[in-house]
Amino acid sequence: MSVSLTPNEEAQLSQTIEMFEVITQSQPLDYQSLEILKEAYSKLGRPKEAVRTSKRIAEAYMLLGQLSSAILEYESILQRFPEDPDVRKALAEIELKATNLSIPKAAFAAEDKAPPTIPWPGARKSEKPLAPVQIDDGRQTMREIFVEGKFVSERDFNALWPAIDPHQAPRSPVEPFIQVLAEKRLVELDISLKLILQKARIAFLPLEKYDIDMDLARGFPRDLCQRWCILPFDRMSKSVLIGTANPFNKQAVREVEDFIKGRVLWYLGSPPELIKLLHKVFQ
Repeated sequence: MSVSLTPNEEAQLSQTIEMFEVITQSQPLDYQSLEILKEAYSKLGRPKEAVRTSKRIAEAYMLLGQLSSAILEYESILQRFPEDPDVRKALAEIELKATNLSIPKAAFAAEDKAPPTIPWPGARKSEKPLAPVQIDDGRQTMREIFVEGKFVSERDFNALWPAIDPHQAPRSPVEPFIQVLAEKRLVELDISLKLILQKARIAFLPLEKYDIDMDLARGFPRDLCQRWCILPFDRMSKSVLIGTANPFNKQAVREVEDFIKGRVLWYLGSPPELIKLLHKVFQ
């Protein structure tokens, strides 16, 4: 398969593998990042690594209690390697586990509802745009993290939280809340990012090291990206990868879903990197 790729495509896939191997090593249950990794290996014509990653995906599903998904992943391997002993052993273990557990997935319902790399529940596309004062831009969750966590006062939080009208196009990227906190020397940026990672359960991606798909990014509305400081940075198969500094913003995901009719994977990015890249994309 690699013979049909250009040198630039091969370099991009190699970079994707390098970065997502790091992500999945630190977050082994992030099966959506593992899917990206598996696809990159497949496109480069590296079947052994692709199968190894497929097994990691199935193992992640098992640990999350998603037995049916694990079975489907293992069976996809058997279609190519019907005698794989590891897969046959794993399937036997799943069958035994399913037999012994009366409600095999009940204990894992929360995990099923909150995939590691998609922090927001799907917004209803039929809903009409909300008024500015009613938008769910992640304010409540951020308040829980920073005010109830005793990192900033209620007064500072209310004063610094950005008031954004979703119907007005900004002239430049709006600074994320955690960037403002850092500039005011209230909470260091590294601390804010760690707090968000703990709450959102998504992966952090150093975007300055990533070869951004500029054409993809420029295909998104400028006002959407700048209003919420989000950056579409790559596409893998039917999935679009987007960086954000606020992984609790349901208004942003609603607007993205209204624009693109495909799968979206969200990654946490550093605000200065997001702003710098958005300026580059929409210069």
